[in-house]
Amino acid sequence: MKAYAQAGVDVDMGNRIKAGIAQMIRSTRRPEVIGSVGGFGGLFELSSAGLRKPVLVASIDGVGTKLKVANLLERHDTIGEDLVNHCVNDIAVIGAEPLFFLDYVGVSLLDHRMFSDVIKGLARGCARVGCALLGGETAQMPGLYHGRDFDLVGAIIGVVDKKEMIDGRKIKAGDVIIGAASSGLHTNGYSLARELIFNKLGMRVDDRMTGMRETVGAALLKTHICYLPMIRKLRTKVKIKGMAHITGGGLIDNLPRVLPSSVKAQIGLGSWTIPPLFKFLAAEANVPDDELYQVFNMGIGMAFVVAEKDAAAALKITGGDLIGRIEKGGGDVELVDSGQLDLAPKKNAARQSGPPKRAAKKSTARKKKK
Repeated sequence: MKAYAQAGVDVDMGNRIKAGIAQMIRSTRRPEVIGSVGGFGGLFELSSAGLRKPVLVASIDGVGTKLKVANLLERHDTIGEDLVNHCVNDIAVIGAEPLFFLDYVGVSLLDHRMFSDVIKGLARGCARVGCALLGGETAQMPGLYHGRDFDLVGAIIGVVDKKEMIDGRKIKAGDVIIGAASSGLHTNGYSLARELIFNKLGMRVDDRMTGMRETVGAALLKTHICYLPMIRKLRTKVKIKGMAHITGGGLIDNLPRVLPSSVKAQIGLGSWTIPPLFKFLAAEANVPDDELYQVFNMGIGMAFVVAEKDAAAALKITGGDLIGRIEKGGGDVELVDSGQLDLAPKKNAARQSGPPKRAAKKSTARKKKK
């Protein structure tokens, strides 16, 4: 393989690095997994015990340019966990439980430490929610990727009983929206955040942003929260009518994905505490509220729609805030000042801190077609 190695692809080194994968992912194994790692395809014997009409739910995603931040910090032990958590959340909003996960890593040249740390993060994320890390692909492509750049993508398969699916069809005017806090940017908005922080302001990963104790690097690399444990607990106490994972597109684009066309979501600006990171980015970006709440999650990582009578119980379980209401409308999201909405219970009002920088103004965004 000398000629191939001279061309930039060291197959033998790749095999040595991948030899330790089986040990790293052992903690993710489920009884339904058949065979061992390394085959042409991962085998999973689908057990539908307890499910009258099992429906498979699939999703695929990446972590975007958060990878650039991981490279700047030379820390890759959480990026795999970010990916798993993102994908788990995407199928959890439908009511699905994760079964297995597949990953893809594309690199210029394999780095043993980087690769090992990424896989450990993937395994940690999968093991935490009982999801099998069934297999993956590692591709060395020096003609496509350059230097330390690499790509990380994951696909997840889950299952839900058809009668237990959460599709938003029962959402109606009078329901309320509970927002569960994010840990930071999660896995979206990094292109704009990096442009503002590193290019416009010339900051470094060990600098500190105004109003924050942690460094730029620590703030940007915070792990994407997995909301499945919260969802599992909430479903035992409350009827969840709809859920939206607040990723790319923010509240404005993601909430409409679960709304019937006969209603709209009114989000009260100032109804939750905006984290310092987003206040800083908002001040530097100098863009309208519509764009802020479409690029960034603004401190809300998951939104739950429940009946008003269930609001208190949902707030207690999620530790979140009552951030909006469902009204008659056309399937879109409307940003309004929280003072225009009756956002009870009073617990929520005590935590209000106001929107970032500018006064909140009414704005509307049309529902986007998927």
